[in-house]
Amino acid sequence: MGKDVIIACDFASAEAVFNFLDKFKEEKPFVKIGMELFYAEGPSIVRQIKERGHKIFLDLKLHDIPNTVKKSMAVLSSLDVDMCNLHAAGTSAMMTAALEGLTRADGTRPLLIAVTQLTSTDEERMQKELLIDFPIGEVVMKYAENAKASGLDGVVCSPLEAGIVHDRCGKDFLTVTPGVRFADGDVGDQKRVMTPAEAKKIGSDYIVVGRPITAADDPVAAYRRCVAEFVG
Repeated sequence: MGKDVIIACDFASAEAVFNFLDKFKEEKPFVKIGMELFYAEGPSIVRQIKERGHKIFLDLKLHDIPNTVKKSMAVLSSLDVDMCNLHAAGTSAMMTAALEGLTRADGTRPLLIAVTQLTSTDEERMQKELLIDFPIGEVVMKYAENAKASGLDGVVCSPLEAGIVHDRCGKDFLTVTPGVRFADGDVGDQKRVMTPAEAKKIGSDYIVVGRPITAADDPVAAYRRCVAEFVG
């Protein structure tokens, strides 16, 4: 599976996201639909963007009891998304149930990845507020190993952790990495960041890029720069 840049379409309305996507005359970027847009517009926004020819990462980060997640994943699978996710903190029972719900009658399913730790979480917050008294790197690796053992396709992780995830879980275990910024850009509220070129070097399979593209003066040029640096 080749590397790809996923644009985080963190917009509040269908109008805003379509105004953005209309700027792309030649490319059909892989896009991420997150909670804000999905909660604002509902499942119809997924169908409309899919009809335009885009691959979709539906980023809703499910985390509930196994049966609820299983039933919810069955609904999301029917939307024909290409990738979706959940929180690895929900335990292996929840992740296994999610896979069962996500798998369609013909055996096909979207990619399923697990969130290890959010890129806005640093080690100090994790230990003081979540009472997880281990180094953040160890926590990320344990969650990644649990996801792999549960049959998932990969994890969302910081690009700083992508290389070691591959070392622990194998090169075919996908790493989807937010927290990517251009070298000359603003890091915003992300704590653990890396440039597209650095993410490529360390082995990320997908990078998720939001504001450096969506808030750029020329989003198409910013997207192309990102692809050039990450995909080559």
